[in-house]
Amino acid sequence: MFSVFRNTFVQNLLKNKLRGEHLVALRGISKSSEVNNSDYLKKNEPEKSSESKSRKTTRTLSTIQYSMSGSAAVSKDKSREFMSYFPDIVRDLKEKTKKYDTVGVGKHYARALQYNVPGGKKYRGISTVHAYELIAPKTALTEANIKLAVYLGWCIEMLQAMFLIVDDVMDGSITRRGQPCWYKLEDIQLSAINDGLMIEAGIYQILKEHFSHLDCYVKLYELFHEMTFITTLGQFLDTKSTHQDVLSFSMEQYKSIVANKTSYYSFYLPIAAAMHLAGYTDPEAYRQAKTILLEMGYFFQIQDDFLDCFGDPEVTGKIGTDIQDSKCTWLAVVCLQRATPAQKEIMRECYGKNDPEAIARVKQLYEELSLPNTYAIYEEDSYNMIRTHIQQTSRGIPVEVFLKIMDKLYRRES
Repeated sequence: MFSVFRNTFVQNLLKNKLRGEHLVALRGISKSSEVNNSDYLKKNEPEKSSESKSRKTTRTLSTIQYSMSGSAAVSKDKSREFMSYFPDIVRDLKEKTKKYDTVGVGKHYARALQYNVPGGKKYRGISTVHAYELIAPKTALTEANIKLAVYLGWCIEMLQAMFLIVDDVMDGSITRRGQPCWYKLEDIQLSAINDGLMIEAGIYQILKEHFSHLDCYVKLYELFHEMTFITTLGQFLDTKSTHQDVLSFSMEQYKSIVANKTSYYSFYLPIAAAMHLAGYTDPEAYRQAKTILLEMGYFFQIQDDFLDCFGDPEVTGKIGTDIQDSKCTWLAVVCLQRATPAQKEIMRECYGKNDPEAIARVKQLYEELSLPNTYAIYEEDSYNMIRTHIQQTSRGIPVEVFLKIMDKLYRRES
């Protein structure tokens, strides 16, 4: 009886291993030895130059968009249409500073907005607009209301920019969205933290200016404050984890970090904001949406952890630092679940060290434990499971909203 069980168990292990290798091959996932960060780092290292040259450099925005094999990326037309409203937002916010500004801070504010907000994929902002178009009554889809949805989307992108600015400073990151981190610019440095606060404050200026006459104004105001509060808690949990013994990392801890730091503001906020603008008031609709969107956020963060380690910086737009930053990641937790005592000692010795050899040894250990295969299987199975949960939704917004988000996430490479 035991031998039959053992043979079946071994067969299943081999089957999963072959399946994982097949999925890795389909994805074209790179081995750690194939990912060369040094050339990318040299190419994107900020130059030490005069202030005028530095200002010229900061106007170069990242043009990286979704690069996902086999899935529907954000269309260029949607991205261009969304971007077309951004100059108006910058102009309006710069104009608002004139009431208090006597030394030209408005010019710096505009620069900070232009450098930090519109780069990247703009997934959160565009998702807000698209969700509103799908869930609002047809009679409500006027030009004025679409503009409001776009402005809500940009408010979320501004919140994202604030988090990224502060996160980069805390993590000591080098690049973001294909360009030097804002704080890395010679004339910015740690004043970037105040710039992040200025960008966040602009959100509430926009809400007051454009939404204060609507019934949903207070709900939106509260929503942004709640998401900011939750995310800062998640950021604390994430930062705290970098100071603990790597061998104490657990999956429970990881899930708590992900839910608070990523899932709420990246997934629930865009859809909840669109629901408020569209007039949804049923608490059950929000509850069901939150359940599904938090699952998506977990799915997304595991992808992000994997890409930080094994992604191509030319595609992702950033150099991964999770290993040297001693982050509690999915890869680290699963590694510890599988590691032998000797392999755990390697993690204790090498994890959290900003040393190329130590980083390479951790990546090698991940490969020895077949984590790329495990990730590929996880991504496939989780995608199917979340789609099943979406199809079982009984109340609230159309399932098409959730399905489109999943299609954008599936097998993403950046």
